[in-house]
Amino acid sequence: METQTPHKQNFRAKEAAEYLGIAVSTVWLYAKQGRLSPVKLSPRITVFKKNDLDNLTAVV
Repeated sequence: METQTPHKQNFRAKEAAEYLGIAVSTVWLYAKQGRLSPVKLSPRITVFKKNDLDNLTAVV
């Protein structure tokens, strides 16, 4: 996992992919499968919660 600033709680898809060490398309696949829960902030901005990303790595 790539280290991020400790206070960062929301990650865009690209940032989430870098944090998890996976491809952006895999982030969206996990969202589609229900393994990640995307949060829509606006029609063009979707983020993923750091806790969800950390929980995913604990399972994988």
